[in-house]
Amino acid sequence: MEKPSIYGLTFDQLKTWFTERGEKAFRASQVWDWLYIKRVTSFSDMTNLKKECIELLEENFVIQSLELHSKQVSQDGTEKFLFRLKDGNLIETVLMRFDYGSSVCVTTQVGCNIGCSFCASGLLTKDRDLSSGEIVQQIMNVQHSMDHAGEGERVSHIVVMGIGEPFDNYENLMNFLRVVNSDKGLAIGARHITVSTSGIINKIYQFAEEDLQVNLAVSLHAPNNELRTKIMKVNKAQPIEKLMEAVDYYLEKKNRRLTFEYILLDGVNDKPEHARELVELIKDKKKLSYVNLIPYNPVDEYIQYKQSEKGSILTFYDILMKNGIQCGVRHEQGSDIDAACGQLRSKQMKKDKEKAKKKSKTKA
Repeated sequence: MEKPSIYGLTFDQLKTWFTERGEKAFRASQVWDWLYIKRVTSFSDMTNLKKECIELLEENFVIQSLELHSKQVSQDGTEKFLFRLKDGNLIETVLMRFDYGSSVCVTTQVGCNIGCSFCASGLLTKDRDLSSGEIVQQIMNVQHSMDHAGEGERVSHIVVMGIGEPFDNYENLMNFLRVVNSDKGLAIGARHITVSTSGIINKIYQFAEEDLQVNLAVSLHAPNNELRTKIMKVNKAQPIEKLMEAVDYYLEKKNRRLTFEYILLDGVNDKPEHARELVELIKDKKKLSYVNLIPYNPVDEYIQYKQSEKGSILTFYDILMKNGIQCGVRHEQGSDIDAACGQLRSKQMKKDKEKAKKKSKTKA
């Protein structure tokens, strides 16, 4: 059985783990300092731990559970990392640089079962959830890469918007959030972390009860059930009216702004009537909501979709703003390396699966 990554334990979990084995609780502080402040990649480098303690850690955990398969750099400086997991699966993680800091987009699942008809991540059905350690290590590996460059950069923001539905991997997601947010480690502020969901209603209610002040984004992409079901099959089981009830609960409970994400598809959901319908849908939430309008990024397999024309995007934006709905048009990064919103997937993984199928057919 594979040993888990130590990155998957929150500070309190690690403290409990040590005390249950007769070690002092302060060992957790020492280990976290080595992992997240000094950022070593080997237990043997933790020089203020006694030999027996290091051996105990080595017997039960690994630090590295992801291997860098390849890295691509966009013309705009965005970096896309392709990581190989211990079981051979591949995932993608993206580093984006902005005026306000460096943001990492992390993946939470191998593949995705949500099945949005415009998103490349769903081209491979879900193979499994990532462990919390595998999600944390995406951040750490990107940070190690930045450390190696020697420019003093640090990961300052996180968006959980990579491959997979985060709320479909809820427990590991929450462990990940607590690890990266802890002031004993990376200390990435909760307000600098955003989790995006396609609208898993029961988990939105649950997320509203959490004590973390992490930002929430809901992938809406259509203002009515008929259209949303057409482009997002999740809407069949999670219809808009029920989704809006969950959003209302979240807003009442948290009293903090929520973002609606809306990918604009030419001639599909970008018409003035769609904008007006969207206004009607969320006008009672406009004080605590923001609409992120996202130009569609092309995916080879989805030839039925095109990016909306600039005029259509501006008209949509104007209708929302004139009706008091705060919104903005997202400036996409990394589209030339398939690293922009909706483009993430592992083409290499797809190739590997196709090869495996051919081999099995040949053997048969």
